[in-house]
Amino acid sequence: MSRKKKTSGIFKWIILLSLIGGFGFLSWWSWATKPYSTSGNSVNVTIAPGTTAGQLAEVLQERQLIRSSWMFRFLARERQENFKLYVGDYQLAPTMSPSEIINRLISGSATLETNMVTIPEGYNTQQIIELLVKKGIGSKEEYTKVVTQDEFPYPFLNNTPKGIHRLEGYLFPNTYNISVKTTPHGVIDLLLRQFAKELTPEVEKQLQTMKLTVAQWVTLGSLIEKEAVKEEDRPLIASVLLNRLKINQPLQIDATIQFLLETPKPNLSYEDLKIPSPYNTYLNAGFPPGPIANPGHASLQAVLYPAQTNYRYYVAKKDGYHVFAETYAEHLKNVKLYQ
Repeated sequence: MSRKKKTSGIFKWIILLSLIGGFGFLSWWSWATKPYSTSGNSVNVTIAPGTTAGQLAEVLQERQLIRSSWMFRFLARERQENFKLYVGDYQLAPTMSPSEIINRLISGSATLETNMVTIPEGYNTQQIIELLVKKGIGSKEEYTKVVTQDEFPYPFLNNTPKGIHRLEGYLFPNTYNISVKTTPHGVIDLLLRQFAKELTPEVEKQLQTMKLTVAQWVTLGSLIEKEAVKEEDRPLIASVLLNRLKINQPLQIDATIQFLLETPKPNLSYEDLKIPSPYNTYLNAGFPPGPIANPGHASLQAVLYPAQTNYRYYVAKKDGYHVFAETYAEHLKNVKLYQ
């Protein structure tokens, strides 16, 4: 083959590869400049002082508002003369293209009336709904529909119990700054999204090591949240629960009985302990069907990293701390001493 023919063949390959690469790039460009989705609720995005376009791009991609953080940064850079990130709150939606989002940011933030809502650790779903309604964000009827029927894109919600407690355990306790224009669906999604942040790769690895499902993890966390008063007791209570589960001994958690009552009691009766329900941990060994409250970070961590003990019993003292025992005989002595 002559040198001329060889060179001609190489050029043909270069042209072909360039065409393929160019077509691929154009396809990606078309995909990246489109809205993230054709549907979806608006979410509140807060821009703090000093936020750069690159930092914002990562947040927007994480919140599933844009498809490509690189494309957002490129478009922002192209419009550098007029582009400015205003500190404040913005209502952005996945139905907006990256260019539309940039236009919204350039136009400045709209002042949003917001409510600061603190959801205490250990609140159950009904208590959270009552709190949100009292704050003027939605109605009880709206929230009841959302928590019992609405769909959310979180795998950890698969196979949760039906009814008002469907999302129990996953409405993460925290302080939230919520716009009064946020829909009940948006509020509940905000709480669920905050829980999703707890489910890190490290947590998933530890759950696999402990052979616990996410549902079991959250259920144990909710029991600890309702039982523990003092921070130091959480890992110890976790050890008691896990030790009992290992030998199939009923957990016998008073908080699960209180969960069954319409109105909690200062003291449970023996009749209360006989209420027929899978949530009754006096009558049934193993896990209850699901969480009984929404645990915070400390209780969830206590499940993952319990104290290493042989304790199987504990009793509460008047100062809020608990006394722990390995045997039932020791436990009875503690009951006489501290109750």
